[in-house]
Amino acid sequence: MARTFGCVRVVFNDAVAAQRAAYESTGKSLSGAVLSVQLAAAKKTPERKWLGEVSSVPLQQAVSDADKALRSFFDSVAGRRKGARVNPPRFKNKHARQAARFTRNAGFKVRQTTHGVGFVRLSKIGDVRFALSRALPSAPSSVTVTRDPDGRYFVSFVVEVEPAVAAPVHPDRAAALDLGLTDFAAIAYSDGTREKIANPRHLKARQLRLAKAQRDLSRKTKGSNNRAKARVRVAREHAKVRNSRLDFHHRLTTRLIRDNQTIAVEKLNVVGLARSGAKNAQGRGLRRGAADVGWGQFLALLADKSVEYDRGYAAVNPAYTSQVCSVCGVLDGPKPLSVRQWECGSCGALLDRDFNAAVNILVAAGQAETLNARGGNVRLVLAQADSVEARTLRTDRGLAAAAA
Repeated sequence: MARTFGCVRVVFNDAVAAQRAAYESTGKSLSGAVLSVQLAAAKKTPERKWLGEVSSVPLQQAVSDADKALRSFFDSVAGRRKGARVNPPRFKNKHARQAARFTRNAGFKVRQTTHGVGFVRLSKIGDVRFALSRALPSAPSSVTVTRDPDGRYFVSFVVEVEPAVAAPVHPDRAAALDLGLTDFAAIAYSDGTREKIANPRHLKARQLRLAKAQRDLSRKTKGSNNRAKARVRVAREHAKVRNSRLDFHHRLTTRLIRDNQTIAVEKLNVVGLARSGAKNAQGRGLRRGAADVGWGQFLALLADKSVEYDRGYAAVNPAYTSQVCSVCGVLDGPKPLSVRQWECGSCGALLDRDFNAAVNILVAAGQAETLNARGGNVRLVLAQADSVEARTLRTDRGLAAAAA
């Protein structure tokens, strides 16, 4: 397996180097077919003869990945690709995540047992035993074996499944989320309930352990076995933070999608928020907190699951959502982040900053009819500050409870 990972990495790096050299000399890039021919020729040379010791399918997939990465970069520069700007492909490092993909051409075979164990036979590797998390619903079209920097191996399959679309728990309810750092999210529902989700701060919870592991790594001699072990310990700490954050995002997004028919969120510039702020210690803390909370991953999971479960999804412009009074609609002006509650200068409503923004997002997403049908004070109930439990991290209240 290590030999396969190394060959895949070398082939990918050779393809990237060939693309760069061709573009610098001729101003044109090489096609995937030309790169495949170069790979076949490289196997016959003494310097790359060992590429024939592994399966040719993962090597060909590496060439395709390098070609696709460069095409994505050109499409992004030309404006033909939506989303954030894509960088040109970079060389792979042996200490980073390694992957090898086998398609049907490799002739892999999967055998499942009833004891939670599976076996996949890979070309020139043999039988690979893995923990069978659940039975495969159909015959896989490809299998990918990966190794994380912390030394763990994973095997994943591409299968075809029928989407299991289920009716939401509240078919007529919409939810609007205002994401933040003090609280992960303030949620206002169209039926008059609201809640706040506490920010778990996964990185902060393991920051001391991670700092100790990084100090130990910095004291090891480069190239030594002890440094390699210390690098794995640092990678494991990062993996624990990443896994806990991903688990939290999956649980919350699944609950929101299953319970509601429509989800409304802010269209955030996550990269810009993670780089903004002052240059002092407070600014560094804000940037670290924005990176730790993982807004980009959370919003991506929410958008994907809304398609999977056939739910409505709306991303609205977040401009002035925290400054406009959701009761009377008057722009009250900017407020520092330290102000969590404010009183509207026009109507006198005492508003919670996060709930007020969530209600404005709900209205901007086109869910105002549901609010108006519930009565004139519904927006006030959803957006108002609670003088008794102003610092409660999570609240669930209906209209009757909020009025009481």
